[in-house]
Amino acid sequence: MSRLLGLLLVVVGLAYPFAVYFGMGHLSPRLFAALLGGLWLARLLLGKQGTGGRWMAAAVLAFCLLLGLAGEPALLRWYPVLINLLLLGLFAVSLKVGPPLVERLARLREPELPDVAVRYTRQVTKVWALFFLGNGLISAALTLWAPLFWWTLYTGLISYGLIGLLFAGEWLLRQRVRRAA
Repeated sequence: MSRLLGLLLVVVGLAYPFAVYFGMGHLSPRLFAALLGGLWLARLLLGKQGTGGRWMAAAVLAFCLLLGLAGEPALLRWYPVLINLLLLGLFAVSLKVGPPLVERLARLREPELPDVAVRYTRQVTKVWALFFLGNGLISAALTLWAPLFWWTLYTGLISYGLIGLLFAGEWLLRQRVRRAA
């Protein structure tokens, strides 16, 4: 059930900018808040997650509560900013309270990482933290100053393309590092 909810949240996250774009004039922000909040609450209650997952869910639930109480359509555009800030926090905190997030993920596949791989995963964690900082700042700027179409284009397509490029670039670099080691 937890995996299904996680997958559903990913799908909702991908569709969210388009739902806002097409639904903003027709659907109440309170409906968005109820649906999004319901998914995050279910994930919080049914999923097994660490401290990071709990505080992320709590932050999103607080956002949904604010959105539901205010009923303000302009708040809908802040969700991607919030998610980027939460991911930035997750990656950055893992650098201070180790092991870094990318190292944890790598150890799922290879429990005995060599020292060079541990240093590499720390650097990759820093890159992802910087990415989420930049992505969050761009999303915030578009929320504040750009037309809804530009916001939708960036948060619904371009940012996911950039994530894919970062994944692909890191994978290619990792292959080079492995061959050199």
